[in-house]
Amino acid sequence: MDTINRRTFRQRMVSYRRDPASFILFLLVYTCAALTIGVLLFLIGYILVKGAPYLDASLFALKYDSTNVSLFPALINTVTMTLLSLMIAAPVGIFSAVYLVEYAKRGNRFVGIIRMTAETLSGIPSIVYGLFGFLFFVTVLKWGYSLLAGAFTLAIMILPLIMRTTEEALLAVSDAYREGSFGLGAGRLRTVFRIVLPCAVPGILAGVILAVGRIVGETAALIYTAGTVAKIPSDLLSSGRTLSVHMYALASEGLHVGQSYATAVVLLIIVVGINALSAFAAKKITGGKGV
Repeated sequence: MDTINRRTFRQRMVSYRRDPASFILFLLVYTCAALTIGVLLFLIGYILVKGAPYLDASLFALKYDSTNVSLFPALINTVTMTLLSLMIAAPVGIFSAVYLVEYAKRGNRFVGIIRMTAETLSGIPSIVYGLFGFLFFVTVLKWGYSLLAGAFTLAIMILPLIMRTTEEALLAVSDAYREGSFGLGAGRLRTVFRIVLPCAVPGILAGVILAVGRIVGETAALIYTAGTVAKIPSDLLSSGRTLSVHMYALASEGLHVGQSYATAVVLLIIVVGINALSAFAAKKITGGKGV
C-alpha cells in the first residue's frame, strides 16, 4: 500500500511539473478546504469554551425564573416548533416536488414559474416572513402570539427549501429506474413510491436537515409570531420562546451572557444530533449502502 501511495505521489508531482497551473489549483483547493475546516473548528471551540462552564443543573430547571434563567422551557418549545413546522411544510414540499418532476410535463412554463417563485421565496429575509406572520396569523386570524402562528410562519419559510431540494433529489434519480419499473408493468404511482422516492431519500433528508437548521436558528420571525414568554405553553395558542429567541433575549439583556453561550452549546449539540440521526436513518432506508 505504501509503495502504491508513493508511486501515485510521484506521478502527481511529475504532472504538476509539466503543468504548473494544476499545482496552483491543487494548492488553492486544499487551502480553501483547510481554511473552511479551521473556521468551523474555531467557531465550535469558541462556543464550547465560552458556554461549557455555565452548563449546570439550574440551567435545565423545569421552570424559568430570573435566577436560574432555565433553558428547559425553550428547549421543549424548540422541539414542538420544529415538529409542527415540519408536519406542515414537509408533506406539501415533498409532494409538490413529486408533481413537478413526475407528473408535470417537462418544459412546462407553469413548472418554470413555480421554480422561479420558490427560488425567490428562499431569498426573502426572515424578518419579512415575521411581519407577514404577525399581520396575517397573529392579527387577521386572531391567533395571537402563539406556537401555532410561529409554526405556520416557519412552514412557509422552509417550504421552498424542502421543495427545491426534493426536486433536485428526484431529478438525480436515473430515468432507467422509471423505465424498468414501467416495463415490468408498474403504474406511475407505484413507481414513484416504491422506486423513485426510496432512491431520493438521502437528498430529501438533506433538505429536511437544512430546514430543521433554519427552524432551530430562527429568531426574527418568531419574535413577531410566537412571542418571548419563557415558559412551556399550555396549548398551541399560547406564547413561548425557542432556544434561539432565549439566547437572543439573554444576550440582549446583558445580565446572563454566559448562559446565552451555554444555550448556544445546547443548540450546537441538537443540530449535530439531528444530522447524525438523519444520516443513520438514510443508511437504514437505503439498505446500508451509504448516503
